[in-house]
Amino acid sequence: MAQMIIPFFIVYQGCPNRCIYCNVHKTAGDFSERITEDTFRRTVHKYLNHPKRKGNGAEIAFYGGNFTGMTKDYQTELLGFASSFIEKGLVYGVRISARPDSINNESLDLMKRFGVTTVEIGAQSMVDEVLHIANRGHSASDVSAAMEMLKERWFKTVMHLMVGLPGDNQPGFEYTIAKTIALKPDMVRIHPTIVLEDTGLAELFLNGTYHPLSMPHAIDMCKYALRRFGEANIAVIRVGLQTTREMEMTGSIIAGPYHPAFRSLVEESMFFDMAAAMLAAGQMGKQEVIFSLSPKDVSCFLGHRNKNMHTLKEIFGLTKIDVSVDPVQERGTLAMIADGRKSMTERFRH
Repeated sequence: MAQMIIPFFIVYQGCPNRCIYCNVHKTAGDFSERITEDTFRRTVHKYLNHPKRKGNGAEIAFYGGNFTGMTKDYQTELLGFASSFIEKGLVYGVRISARPDSINNESLDLMKRFGVTTVEIGAQSMVDEVLHIANRGHSASDVSAAMEMLKERWFKTVMHLMVGLPGDNQPGFEYTIAKTIALKPDMVRIHPTIVLEDTGLAELFLNGTYHPLSMPHAIDMCKYALRRFGEANIAVIRVGLQTTREMEMTGSIIAGPYHPAFRSLVEESMFFDMAAAMLAAGQMGKQEVIFSLSPKDVSCFLGHRNKNMHTLKEIFGLTKIDVSVDPVQERGTLAMIADGRKSMTERFRH
């Protein structure tokens, strides 16, 4: 079932403190401080009636704050707005974003009663020192406890992770990935740390005590994460920050590996790695090769302005690289065609 997310942003609400990297007014966009029923209904109908909408699945989402940390009255009010759409079969459920330390039996009872289907947990890291520096206000054990409670109640779960936080490093990030896989979330979101204006991180950057990841380093670390999650059959539903008009304003992004199509950069690099490995193992002096892949992966395989093709030709002395599009081939896989048959299939996700 195709799924549409209908987003609402509860800007900073329910958050007991402000994380060092957070400027939700930039990342969430232009949303009011309080959601009225009229605004809610108009927004939902706008999404449901969009001419480019595909499929019948839709889920109402509350992002940008800590839903379960808000007052119970406001939680109940917002969930009540959504329940009428669920009862009419216009949407199938609700998803919320929450801090792990605000998940408890009372909040879970309320969510079950009003049709919440998915809970997104802001974990960011599973290293306590990194969480402390980021002023998260919770521990890695809080994340584990929240995930256990959510799974016991049969909620779908999403974990948010960040790459390049202050105090983190490659071993720490790999540890976070391993711990996340052990918790078995249904889905993961991951993005590099970006220095936004009006944040504590901006102060650290400007005084020289924080150095963001370079773009190549951020891509490499996210490639590692995608491979590991693919091996564990955990879907990565977003890589990189969703671009907003506010983020594009001059001065909003001070530093860091930001790109509006960051996931494409990561996947381009992963396809290059797969193709290079296959060529190194099986080229056998040929000057022309054929690769087979899903039609949805062609642009990532070719690379921006055919960069991958140019580089592969140069490295391996090829005169021609052909692409065979196979509509039934699994996304994220690459196969080399030799003697009319596919061979040496590689994959980076499931």
